[in-house]
Amino acid sequence: MADAGFVEGKNIAIEFRFADQHLERLPRLAIDLVRRQVAVIVTGGGDVPAMIAKGATSTVPIVFVTGFDPVKSGLVNSLNRPGGNVTGATVIASQLSEKRLELLRDLMPSVRHIAVLINQDNPNAETDAPDLEAAARTLGIQIEFLKASDEREVDSAFVSLAQLKADALLLDPDPLFTTLRQKIVALAEHQSVPAVYYSRDYTDVGGLISYGASFEGAYRQAGTYAGRIIKGEKPADLPVVQPAKFELVINLKSAKTLGLTIPGAVLARADRVIE
Repeated sequence: MADAGFVEGKNIAIEFRFADQHLERLPRLAIDLVRRQVAVIVTGGGDVPAMIAKGATSTVPIVFVTGFDPVKSGLVNSLNRPGGNVTGATVIASQLSEKRLELLRDLMPSVRHIAVLINQDNPNAETDAPDLEAAARTLGIQIEFLKASDEREVDSAFVSLAQLKADALLLDPDPLFTTLRQKIVALAEHQSVPAVYYSRDYTDVGGLISYGASFEGAYRQAGTYAGRIIKGEKPADLPVVQPAKFELVINLKSAKTLGLTIPGAVLARADRVIE
């Protein structure tokens, strides 16, 4: 927003509201912001906060950041012409799950059995699960879903993971998992399970491999759009921004801990290698 000339405490005030993974709090928080007659609402944490904000107002502009498909979820009419009072940025994290499965196979050609950590309370899980199953069948891989919608269930899921004796782990994109990324990475390392993640936020804290777009870039875009809207532009005229680049990050420290040798062909494709 600074690029648009707005500096917090000087010519703009920013009100923060956090649900702390308690989605039932979101309607009250959204209504509170609408009543305060804010100039624009910026949402993070996927489609759900944006959908709730959209349900709370048809007039206050909304700028979202999501890892999912905002057209499929009904947030916008189309990417180029969002319509209404909503626009934003997506890193399309969930649509890349097939690519992440392929990465696991390239990393470990003998992989046949993969566990998928998924949040069953995320509305996008309904479409993510069958898409992952179809991709796994194409690759000749068996997958099993481990469901978790809070921190306690994440712990339970890793207990189940140990019993499954899966060759590897894949995370379905979810804000809860991002919040718990350090714990998830530590649990995967403790069980010596190679895991592929949807954001470099995981490899930066010790995860093995990640493939996806930059969430930081998406939030920067949200700030840019918020500034433009405050200056008078309409959300309906601002197309939903999609990432132009997807980053493959490999953590060689983690690979060494797991006793894995990263194939040269995979290393050559990496955008960043952590040594």
